[in-house]
Amino acid sequence: MTTEQEGDGESFVQPQDSGSVRKGCDPFAQTQRSKLQHRRARINQQINKEMRMRAGAENLFRATNNHKVKETVALELSYVNSSLQLLKEELEELNSSVEVYQNDSESISVPMIPLGLKETREIDLTVPLMDVIHEHYYEDGSQFEKEIKEFMDLRQAMRTPTRNEAGLELLMEYYSQLYYLENRFFSPSKNLGIYFHWYDSLTGVPSCQRALAFEKGSVLFNVGALYTQIGARQDRSTVEGIDNAIDAFQRSAGAFNYLKENFSNAPSLDMSSASLNILVRLMIAQVQECIFEKVMLTKTKHDFLTQLQIAQEAAKVDDIYALVYQTMLQPPVKDYIPFSWTAMVQVKSQHFKALSHYHAAIALCEYSSIPEKEENEYEKIFLQFHVTVPEGPSVNVLLHDHEERQKLGKAHLKKAVIQHEEAMRLHGLCKILRKIDILQEVLSFAHRRSLNKYSEIDNEDDFFETVEPPDIHSKTEQKPEIKTPNFTKVKVTDLFYRLGPLSVFNAKSKWSPPRTVRLVKGESGFGFTLRGDAPVLIAGVVADGCAAEAGLKKSDYIVSINGSDCKWSKHAEVVQALKNIEDDGVDISVITPQCPEVQTVVRQ
Repeated sequence: MTTEQEGDGESFVQPQDSGSVRKGCDPFAQTQRSKLQHRRARINQQINKEMRMRAGAENLFRATNNHKVKETVALELSYVNSSLQLLKEELEELNSSVEVYQNDSESISVPMIPLGLKETREIDLTVPLMDVIHEHYYEDGSQFEKEIKEFMDLRQAMRTPTRNEAGLELLMEYYSQLYYLENRFFSPSKNLGIYFHWYDSLTGVPSCQRALAFEKGSVLFNVGALYTQIGARQDRSTVEGIDNAIDAFQRSAGAFNYLKENFSNAPSLDMSSASLNILVRLMIAQVQECIFEKVMLTKTKHDFLTQLQIAQEAAKVDDIYALVYQTMLQPPVKDYIPFSWTAMVQVKSQHFKALSHYHAAIALCEYSSIPEKEENEYEKIFLQFHVTVPEGPSVNVLLHDHEERQKLGKAHLKKAVIQHEEAMRLHGLCKILRKIDILQEVLSFAHRRSLNKYSEIDNEDDFFETVEPPDIHSKTEQKPEIKTPNFTKVKVTDLFYRLGPLSVFNAKSKWSPPRTVRLVKGESGFGFTLRGDAPVLIAGVVADGCAAEAGLKKSDYIVSINGSDCKWSKHAEVVQALKNIEDDGVDISVITPQCPEVQTVVRQ
């Protein structure tokens, strides 16, 4: 497929008859993920029904003065609110089902947080689009049934994208088609009567808007959400899997960030600036976690400096998750974000803080020999390792004194054990997290490892006498990126190309109904000059010529010759067609722009 070129010299390559080859998932396929989406869709519908009932009951309560009716309505409202609360709790549990989206590898990895897709209702665009084609473009709308059906099929398919690159391309193709649809059919001065219904990804609360921007924003949200699912399913026991997860989470952050910066006044909370800000930070935190895992996987050399680097990478993950956690506690999102997400983020922050202290202890306790030639480098690195200078001797003495190193290492181990226990305590407070076995396994393993290491170096019963170790200065070798969506990656063609070049034939431009004139070539030709391509413009009309007598005007566009459409024809093709006419003349159809300067559409 090719993308339409706009402006002078505009050309078009007609798409194949098969149209889009991208299809969505089988909505009836009984995969774990599809079952989850089906349950989410069912709950969304029930929430919508209960909210309509509540709105009706509230209106009746305000309108009536009958005391008994008020009591009855108040009782009904209490039932409805109770049902809504139960439905929202059920939906929150679905949104917390992170294990469904994880990979099937036997390796033990900390689960990532994915997002479920926003659900939408079906819409029928047939009548509104046909009306515009008839009233604005002066064409027979029934002749465009195929194009309208193809667009509606594409919309239906994008509701159930596959969890891979093909699913992303499907969403991006539909998003790009919305650009053409908006410029072809959505005029600022006319309402088509089309309403776009989408459900909040986290609460299931329905929202409805006539603005096509809501549809575009919701699709872009699903692009970001699908990237989170793709990132969560990667096998992070391999470098390739980690790299794929990093790329997916960075692109997810880019989609949410683009949505935050380019779409405003969203009617649903999941697309509000505050929520999107959290999602961007959460994705960056998950990228940083993957970078830590990559460092752990690729650093085959186990020495003092490597352990320090791993400790600083873990501290970086802790810092970012701590920031995400603090952001989640701020209104208005505090009561909106699922509690299980907040708990997971807090658990991860404590877990990685514990890991940073553990690896600092390993560096101090297990690697005591320092090459003489590298003493200055080691001392310089260690000076920048802690946020504050450790209590006790100087760094030079510390690095060479085994007993002092053991003492500081033991302090770091004590801190690691305390942080591991805090992570496990927070994990136990969340009912949903307690159900994630792999998370419990990861936390328990790290805790036991720190305890075992502490018992190895604990020669005396002085667990509570160790000094408080300073925090570790966070540092990373790979800074996360926010990758903005590449909308040109998926090439699409305007489904409604037959309406003509978009630079002229768009919803904002206006022109007269096409009129057909009969021209017979005289001694001096037809009496007009032509300019431009697709469509060809009448640049000038000779006074008293046959073109002038037929009523042709300067700036008229030629749209057909002898019934053959030429809106996409180049200048040379139109000239050649006029040269080949018979002696009895030619029928030329033209339109007259209603504005002196034709508005052009610039793609953003």
